[in-house]
This record gives sequence, C-alpha cells and structure tokens, in this order.
Amino acid sequence: MLPTKHAILSASSSHRWLNCSPSARLEQEFEDRETEAAAEGTAAHALCEHKLRRALKLQSRRKPISKYDCDEMDLHTDNYVQFVLETLAEARQHCADPLINIEQRLDFSCYVPDGFGTGDCIIISDKTMHVIDFKYGQGVLVEAEQNPQMMLYALGALRLFDSLYDIDEVAMTIYQPRRENISTWTIAVDDLKAWAENELVPKARLAYEGKGEYLPGPWCTFCKAAVKCRARAEEKLRLAQYEFAKPPLLTDAEIEDILDKLSDLTSWANEIMAYAQDAALNQGKQWRGWKVVEGRSNRKYSNEEAVIEAANAAGYHDIFRKSLIPLTEMEKLMGKQEFHDILGGLIVKPAGKPTLVPVSDKRPAITSANIDFNEIQED
Repeated sequence: MLPTKHAILSASSSHRWLNCSPSARLEQEFEDRETEAAAEGTAAHALCEHKLRRALKLQSRRKPISKYDCDEMDLHTDNYVQFVLETLAEARQHCADPLINIEQRLDFSCYVPDGFGTGDCIIISDKTMHVIDFKYGQGVLVEAEQNPQMMLYALGALRLFDSLYDIDEVAMTIYQPRRENISTWTIAVDDLKAWAENELVPKARLAYEGKGEYLPGPWCTFCKAAVKCRARAEEKLRLAQYEFAKPPLLTDAEIEDILDKLSDLTSWANEIMAYAQDAALNQGKQWRGWKVVEGRSNRKYSNEEAVIEAANAAGYHDIFRKSLIPLTEMEKLMGKQEFHDILGGLIVKPAGKPTLVPVSDKRPAITSANIDFNEIQED
C-alpha cells in the first residue's frame, strides 16, 4: 500500500465515503495523479489567496505565476475577492469586529478519524459563521445544500471559533465562477451537530475501518479505484440484460432504468478506454484484439511568419480574419461598470436548447407545449 499524503477520510472525498464506505481504504492502493484540471484549480486557488490577502492589506508573498495564467482566471479570481469583501461588509453590519481567516486549517477529527482539511475563507461574526469555498472546475456543478465537504469544514471551524463567538447558524457558499454558480445554504448549528453525531460519526468509523458495502453511484466520478472497481463494473454491465434492443422494443420502465444510469455508464466506458490506452502507451500492455496506432491529425502551418511572407510575396494579402474578443475579455478590458454602460444593451443570452435531464437538476422544467422540435433539430 502506498503512503498517504492526505487524510484517508478527506473532506473533498466525503460524498464518496459517506455513500460507499469501503472506497476510502481501497483508494489508498492507487497512486495519486494530479490531473490538468486539478493543477489549474490549485493555481487559481493560489491566485485567489494572494489577491484576497492584498485586498485585506495582509502580508502576502509575490503574485503566484503559473502556466494557467490567463484573462479568464484573472477575471474570476477578481470576482471571487469582490464576493468575499461584500460578504465581509455584510457581516460588519451585524458585528463590530468580524473575523476573517484565509486558507485556514480545520480539524474535525473528533467526528472523523484523522479528519482535517483547509477552508478557503471563513468569516466569523456574532450569530453567524460563513464558510466560503472557491471551486474553479467547470465539469461538475457543485451545490452547497447538504454538501458534506462544506459541513465538515463548518464542523472544523466551529471547533476553533464557537467559544469565541456566539454562533447560532452556519452559512456555506460554493463559489464556482466558470459555471456561473454561487450556491449558499444555511443550517442551524444544533442541526449540523446532530447530523455529525447521528450520521457522520458511524459512517466515518465504518469507512476508516474499510468496512461496509460497495455502493456505485454518482460519487464514483473522482474515485481513484473507479476504473477497476468490480462493484461498479457489475452495476454498469447489468444493462446488458436489455441486449441492446431497439428503443421501441423496451418498456417505459426499462428506458427509465437506463436513463438513470446512462451518464455514468458513458463516463465509466470512457474511463476504461483511457485506462487501457494509458497502460498500452506507457506500460507496454498488450490488450487482446486491440492495437496502438497513430491517431488522425489536421494540417497546420509550421511557421506562420514564413507563411505570411511567402503569401505576400506571391501577391496574396487578404489572408487574415478579424473577430471580437470574447465577452469575459471585453468585460475585463472595460471594467464592469463601463462594460454595462457601453455594451449592456447589446448583450443577450439566448434560451438554451431543450434537453432531457434528471429531476434533481436545479433548472426549472419547461412547461410550454409549443416547442417546435423539428426546428430545434435542424439548428
């Protein structure tokens, strides 16, 4: 078993081990691999911390530099800082001396064995504590309501500050700018502690001991063991009972059963392919019936400056295209207020195309019956 660099029962993986308790120990058998998305998120967090410290006139080292620096990240981290400052200003309306902590280490080991984590931003005032978590990812929409990671952070923060402030409730906010998602949920401290004692503690003990039943579900997405998990494979392969019959030959109940699992099934299949390809390319693994070939590629210029020179010399000068910079870049260039004043009346957000999603999706259902689906399909 490889040595662990992080808590076995981390807050970030709590959604998983609270539902599938043996997964926490199983994951320890797999090496940590930082994805590009994770590395980009780490860079964005570092920039957030630096900007927020500077805005609060706190000591901060020089601005962090990474290969992910871009106008988009600059804009989103600026907006995050503004959100935190606005939240702090609101706290000051009810408390003369609210406390703000940035990148605060949180210990919730009294509930979860060896449990600890880091809170991006915590604002503590009389009656209310606000826990804010910055998420730069755009692949999965994250909601604050009943979010176990946020609840663990809140429990850890209460251990530090509950004796200093008279805290009755905890507000938790997920700030996810690339999904235009600012999700806030508030829970009474008594209710949070009741959840910890009645649900969290027994499940955490089970997970720490590696006991319980494997239970595949949406929480498998970022599990390091997911691609080789037999329980998950058996769950996905159960769809083979339908023998890939044409949809009209399936009952409504069968189609509903497939719809519930289709997204995760597709994700699982892609993960299997990625795992097999990585093993073939980097470990020399030979898969029976499969081979490694050169993928398709598109032509490209080897030297754009030389192309321009050669084309101009031959009399071809109309070889460039011009296009507007993206909305986020334009807003960054002008500033929010000037952007609104100059272009506010020229910005529209068209309605998205109708799409079938699970009922748990936060978007309201379309109730209008006059949708021309033929026209939608032709767009």
